[in-house]
Amino acid sequence: MSAPLIAIFVRHAAGCKYAGDEMARRCNCRKHLRWTLNGTQYRKSAGTRSWAEAEQVKRQLEDRFSGNTPAPINTPKTVEEAVALFIADKKVQGLTPDLIKKYKLWLGRLQAYCESEGVFTVQGITREIVTGFCADWPELYPSTYTRAKLRERYKSFLRYCFEAQWLESVPVWPKFKIEEPPTLPLSPEEYARLLDTVHTVCAVRKREGAYWTARVRGLFQLMRWSGLAIMDALTLRRDELVHDESKCVYRVVTQRTKTGTDVTVPIPPAVAKELLAVPNSNKTYFFWSGEGSKKSITGNWGKRFIVPTFKAAGIESDGHMRSHRLRDTFAVDLLEKGVPMEEVSKLLGHESIRTTEKHYAKWVKGRQDRLDSLVMGTWKAKDKRNKIQPSSTASR
Repeated sequence: MSAPLIAIFVRHAAGCKYAGDEMARRCNCRKHLRWTLNGTQYRKSAGTRSWAEAEQVKRQLEDRFSGNTPAPINTPKTVEEAVALFIADKKVQGLTPDLIKKYKLWLGRLQAYCESEGVFTVQGITREIVTGFCADWPELYPSTYTRAKLRERYKSFLRYCFEAQWLESVPVWPKFKIEEPPTLPLSPEEYARLLDTVHTVCAVRKREGAYWTARVRGLFQLMRWSGLAIMDALTLRRDELVHDESKCVYRVVTQRTKTGTDVTVPIPPAVAKELLAVPNSNKTYFFWSGEGSKKSITGNWGKRFIVPTFKAAGIESDGHMRSHRLRDTFAVDLLEKGVPMEEVSKLLGHESIRTTEKHYAKWVKGRQDRLDSLVMGTWKAKDKRNKIQPSSTASR
């Protein structure tokens, strides 16, 4: 990328005798920089009233455009070019259009911020730039969970730049402590009560009560026994419920909307039978009409059926995402029955086992048993000492 021609100019204060001459070097008014890149004109304050200091700022900015700060280890890449290549790489990986759209939005914000700070090459993205970019996140994203997830998304972009040798190192990002409580699995009693309540909630639809009861029950059963997230469950295609004749079992074979990860999960015969009987005017999907966005169906079902059913069943969530508790129930049930963490991670469609460990480590079978044994072992040692001490005292 060729460096643009950068000019210094003066914005005179009211009453300056040099007013009208934006190239005046002798006045004490604030100095600014101006340049054109890709047909767009940019302006930036030099942060000084000295022409000599403005020259230094100009040279530093020219170095950034040339990739000389720090010294380039490969052909300098603009932030705009790097973002385009990163997005292309994500498309090759098979990420969903919805997630690609989000990446474009997120990285577009980073690019805009960098340009506002006079940073146009990847090499110019420093820890200071990153910290400034995150400064207003608490106001933009009140949820600490959202901020932590965004941090990981942006870091994945910078890791991509590092691996492409456009960046010497990945800048350190501010850490965000997640304050939201972890979601909890449903107990067997709660889940049974949830299913029993579906008819009551759907009965308000009068003649359509039986129709919606079958659909809502089918959704709950699918999520509980497959571990699918709400959007993936609601948009599941009928041909994604595959009959494995060799094992005489049905399995859900789909791809996660959020990560693009392939998921294959066998489900109990009774659940498969109930799912196959779910009524829907659209023969391609179990629940979706095929019209509108996936977000809209998720929001509609949540408002009309999921939230009312949980409330009617007396299941409090205390801020937890209600539908996600069904996914948690699937994961915790497997872990408590001894299924290895890495296998549960695959079934959930997590990109990394670290994600699974973060949410479900405490549910791993045997972990708490070992901790209990260690603590209880200290009790036995203490009891033994207490038994010995009276006899030694008596001998004295």
